[in-house]
Amino acid sequence: MEQGVLSIAAFTALMGVLSTLVALPLGIGAAFLLARRSFAGKPVVETLMALPLVLPPVATGFLLLQLLALDSAVGRALDAAGIEVVFTWKAVVLAMAVMNFPLIVLTVRAGFEQVDVRYERVAATLGAGPFRVFLTITLPLAARSIVAAAILGFARALGEFGATIVVAGGIPGQTQTLAVAIFNLTEAGREADANRLLLVSMALAFGAMLLANLIQRRKPVA
Repeated sequence: MEQGVLSIAAFTALMGVLSTLVALPLGIGAAFLLARRSFAGKPVVETLMALPLVLPPVATGFLLLQLLALDSAVGRALDAAGIEVVFTWKAVVLAMAVMNFPLIVLTVRAGFEQVDVRYERVAATLGAGPFRVFLTITLPLAARSIVAAAILGFARALGEFGATIVVAGGIPGQTQTLAVAIFNLTEAGREADANRLLLVSMALAFGAMLLANLIQRRKPVA
């Protein structure tokens, strides 16, 4: 079981990293849009982005399953391209990314809202375009929040269960994450093995959360 614990933990961590890499750029863009722009329907967009935080994860997984079904437009397009997602590691990444996306958006948005817009305006008056201002002023000033968001998103992905088991299943060696493995072992009455995985899961999550808290509490360099 020792090798099983290590392999499951490594697979979960890898999926968490990949899902965070998928969600982070989208989350940064969405957070900037919500923090800096006013537009019709903004409350609706904010609500839609936050839905995975309040919907049962199983419901989110079911929605993803319907989205990727062969009778859907997305499913047909993926099938035509020869891309298989459901019940593969790609589905694990997708489920984790969808679930950690709202947390990333909320954390990064808070960082953007703390950036003094006067710095951006000064850079603009000196001839910097919007994209350059974003890259050289806004992003560096919000860097702590962005890093913290990435770590929090990774921590959220580590514990993802409901959406993952619906859209990816729990295939040993292929889609089985720590959360899914703990569930399967508990169902099988193997509580000792489940407890070992639980300790690994708690250690990873604790480390990630502690690091995120330390980064957010650091005072910015004057």
